[in-house]
Amino acid sequence: GDRMWHFAVSVFLVELYGNSLLLTAVYGLVVAGSVLLLGAIIGDWVDKNSRLKVAQTSLVVQNASVILCGIILMIVFLFKTQLLTLYHGWLLTVCYILVITIANIANLASTATAITIQRDWIVVVAGEDRSKLADMNATIRRIDQLTNILAPMAVGQIMTFGSPVIGCGFISGWNLMSMCVEYLLLWKVYQKTPTLALKSAKVEESELKQLNVKKEGDMKPAEGVQLIVEKDVTGFEPQQEKQVSCTARISEPFTTFRDGWVAYYNQPVFLAGMGLAFLYMTVLGFDCITTGYAYTQGLSGSLLSLLMGASAVTGIMGTVAFTWLRRKCGLVRTGLISGVAQFACLVLCAISVFMPGSPMDLTVSPFADISARLFESEPLPTIASPEDKPGIILATRMPNLLNGSTTPANSDPEMSPEPVPLISVSLLFAGVIAARVGLWSFDLTVTQLLQENVVESERGIINGVQNSMNYLLDLLHFIMVILAPNPESFGLLVLISVSFVAMGHTMYFRFAQKSLGKQLFVCCTPDSKAVSDSSPPGNTSTV
Repeated sequence: GDRMWHFAVSVFLVELYGNSLLLTAVYGLVVAGSVLLLGAIIGDWVDKNSRLKVAQTSLVVQNASVILCGIILMIVFLFKTQLLTLYHGWLLTVCYILVITIANIANLASTATAITIQRDWIVVVAGEDRSKLADMNATIRRIDQLTNILAPMAVGQIMTFGSPVIGCGFISGWNLMSMCVEYLLLWKVYQKTPTLALKSAKVEESELKQLNVKKEGDMKPAEGVQLIVEKDVTGFEPQQEKQVSCTARISEPFTTFRDGWVAYYNQPVFLAGMGLAFLYMTVLGFDCITTGYAYTQGLSGSLLSLLMGASAVTGIMGTVAFTWLRRKCGLVRTGLISGVAQFACLVLCAISVFMPGSPMDLTVSPFADISARLFESEPLPTIASPEDKPGIILATRMPNLLNGSTTPANSDPEMSPEPVPLISVSLLFAGVIAARVGLWSFDLTVTQLLQENVVESERGIINGVQNSMNYLLDLLHFIMVILAPNPESFGLLVLISVSFVAMGHTMYFRFAQKSLGKQLFVCCTPDSKAVSDSSPPGNTSTV
């Protein structure tokens, strides 16, 4: 259900806002900003509460939010013409705000679910066996990639041969059913793994503090007979403690945010985590930006779902490559090899920018589209009905850039160069799809490095900050798209993305060099230990 929603929401937003990436980029900006600010707090909440409570709560909130968002989108699709005429289009704008807000809540809940299941539960189930942990990480990622194949294909076919309304209804109904199934599966896993009920550190520390307060309270009556005045003084102590705790609660989120980032910086795998985060500063992935861009180039939802399925297949190949490389070359070297493979594939994307048919046009201002939308007299011109303002709609759709455009005025001139755009688009998606092998192998490498080198009491907050760091770079790439949402500027975004990927893998190379030193390029060795060679997993944090 989460994968179906992730694929469909970008297409829905592009469809609603006249084939522009602007609304899609705003949605991505809100999501990235929320996780950036709340990632450490979400991780701290995961650390302080029982595993079952965290998993169940986040699961229910996530699915309920997707269901509600799907219902609102159905209403907008059915009555968008009427909503546009009410209150000069502001009611439609309110619907957009509601969709983005609720979808953001669903993403935050999904973040909590990912932290507790993929960063905590799996480590407890695997125990001390690192090979088992690597296999479980790869298996979970394969399941994730299989859903990346099936979910977009199902939704894409429904939207192509049905309608967006049917697609929204299908996603809402599926999430309702899957929520019940996932809830039961989580309960069964929790029952079969007794160690999941045991959680150390922050929960135990809070319990010890409560016990110490009780012991101090029990000692006072045993001190003997006291004066009435002394009893009155002790009567005010709970109120003072409540006042202090109230102040502490107000400042607790800010303290948690600060402590989380400081702890993350002090981790031995800090550079590896930063390298992974820099990979998020890219438009070269099947996120809402690339999907929206392909949609503006005339690719149907059905074809996009097939391309996303192909990327999932290469992602599964990356999980297989991860397990094989880890056994042959060790965990740290696996990340290095994966990074080189990913960057080599993304060179194709950089080449596609300069190939015939590329929409990049440096003579067109990157800010033309956003300035036109912000300063036009019409509030939402792209949603106007075809009978009212067809010229404005065609202007935002940019028919001269669409593959297979059927605009009567431009049909004859566009027929001859029709096959040309396929060269650039084909190279772009070939590079993106091929790069998934190295990407997911590298992602699994950094994931296991974090699992092995972060203490149990800090798994939630450290991984929460890692998610915040990922979304910080993701936020920057959404800001770029908001500033330059027109397809003519997409080529520049591709080149910037390749540069950031190179910087991320350079950071990881520095981490690998510090960890292995001169042994870095000795590849034919058995499972080489990571940063925490001499320590068991979960006991090497420097914080």
